[in-house]
Amino acid sequence: MRFAFLLTAVLVSPLAAKDPCVSGPAPGGKAGPYSFLVASGPQRGQPTCYVCETAEKAGVIVFARSATPQLGKLMQKRDKAVEDRPKGELTAWMTVLGEKTLSIDALGKWAKEQGLKVVPTGVFDDPVGPPSYKLASDADITVILFLNRKVTATFAYHAGNVDDAAVKAVNDGVTSLGKK
Repeated sequence: MRFAFLLTAVLVSPLAAKDPCVSGPAPGGKAGPYSFLVASGPQRGQPTCYVCETAEKAGVIVFARSATPQLGKLMQKRDKAVEDRPKGELTAWMTVLGEKTLSIDALGKWAKEQGLKVVPTGVFDDPVGPPSYKLASDADITVILFLNRKVTATFAYHAGNVDDAAVKAVNDGVTSLGKK
């Protein structure tokens, strides 16, 4: 009996560690409006609702709990995706959760160090995030793709789990977003 318990624990433990992270609205849900303080880009220092400004167009929201090199790599790809599309066809931005996580000055500096040119970053004051998004507390990064405010895909990652495959999965979703 003891051996069976140990065997079960050994077999189940690796599976539990690989559980997918689930965070944010499911596809078909709504990308609700929320305002945050912009740290980089032309609206720096202003509270802004990019969901409101995006209207029926394609949008990408990246919620993050920490500014890591992996997040930087993910955001560089978002920046390139927006640059590669005709102006106004795709909007993307990043929202760091919790005003104590990073100041807008530190986040603006981070965005510049990452080479972000067209994707703004900002801070949402509550570490839980906008209530309508139902972001998981164990999700370090949540990426939400939407069109006409309807969620088309959601990607969520635990801390340290954004690898090349994760970046590619998000890229594939963004590439097809809003294309006919």
